Amino acid sequence: MPEHFLMELSIYIATGAFVGIAAGLLGIGGGLIIVPVLATALTYFIDSTQTVHIAIATSLATIFVTSLSSAYAHHKLGAVRWDIFRILTFGVLAGAFIGGWLSQFFASSTLSKIFGMLELLIAMNMLLALKPNPSRQLPGIVGNTAAGTVIGNLSSMVGIGGGTLTTPYLVWNNIAMHQAIATSAAVSLPVALAGTIGYIFAGLQASDLPAYTTGYIYWPAFFGIILASVFTAPIGAKLAHKLPVKTLKRAFGIFLIILAIKMLFFTN
Repeated sequence: MPEHFLMELSIYIATGAFVGIAAGLLGIGGGLIIVPVLATALTYFIDSTQTVHIAIATSLATIFVTSLSSAYAHHKLGAVRWDIFRILTFGVLAGAFIGGWLSQFFASSTLSKIFGMLELLIAMNMLLALKPNPSRQLPGIVGNTAAGTVIGNLSSMVGIGGGTLTTPYLVWNNIAMHQAIATSAAVSLPVALAGTIGYIFAGLQASDLPAYTTGYIYWPAFFGIILASVFTAPIGAKLAHKLPVKTLKRAFGIFLIILAIKMLFFTN
């Protein structure tokens, strides 16, 4: 087995272990970490000008598996608001598929900058921890469908999983933090599924892709990441009910700012 392949696989496994903890603990799909790491690593291991597309698509595919494990762990703890999940799902599915499919019309450098700006906004939200109006509640079906569509579209286009945007949306509407995190993990499932399908369709006609890809999904990275993340996501979910999540989110926000800067100035 080539030495560089072992190095490549070890990077994916280490990333997956860290992402699994973050997904369960903070209610994020993991793409905020996976995309910058993959986009950087792939420039060394594959010969392609579409590393950002590949990183985002592969991130979404891994998020589906990670979120399944994380959501199940939260469900066993009785924290998932399935009533909220149901009213968000239709919009999330539609928005996520469209976001993934539209990716083919953006250059990798453009997607990288979109990702960086969105990650920076998410990081600032974590650091500021703004308090919602105590009287604010979730909107009706129309409002939640619209919100789900936006969440799905943005999440899919940049490969971050729905939980990253769903958690602040739910908290802003006065859903308890632990319920918001748990429900967001569940919402990441339809985002990742529809977004992955969208990226597969978008990449079927793409050129300049490496071996072992389906559409834009790069399978060596996918299997390396999920090999670790499926085991660590339940650990993160349990820690979410024991650790000071708000404090952890602020520390994580600083880390995200560093990754966001990296993506804003990413060059293939």
